[in-house]
Amino acid sequence: QVQLVESGGGSVQAGGSLRLSCVASGRTYSSDTMGWFRQPPGKEREFVAAFSGSGHTYYADSVKGRFTCSRDKNTVYLQMNSLKPEDTAVFYCAARLMGGSYATESRYAYWGQGTQVIVSS
Repeated sequence: QVQLVESGGGSVQAGGSLRLSCVASGRTYSSDTMGWFRQPPGKEREFVAAFSGSGHTYYADSVKGRFTCSRDKNTVYLQMNSLKPEDTAVFYCAARLMGGSYATESRYAYWGQGTQVIVSS
C-alpha cells in the first residue's frame, strides 16, 4: 500500500504562484511514475503533469511553460507559476502507473485526497 498526502494548495490572485507537494509513504519505489491531476468545478478530472521513474516529465498543453513537476525521493512537487483563474481546481497526486499512458487516471494505483487551488482574477 502507498499513502499520498498533498499540501500547498490555497487561494492566489491571477499571475501568482503556488507550489504543491505530495509525500508518498508505504511501499514506494523510485521506479514509480507519479502524476498530478486536477478537477475543476463541475468538470471531469484531467491530467496535469507526470514525473516518470526514469526522470522524464510530461505536461498537459494547458500548463506547459507555467508548471514544473519535480521529484525528490518520495516527494513530488508541482511548481505553478503564472496562475490563471481557469487553473482553479482540486489537485490530486497519483502514484504507480500500472502500464498505459501517464495521462490516463485509471492507470494509477494510488491517489491522494486532493488539495484545493483557487485563482481569482
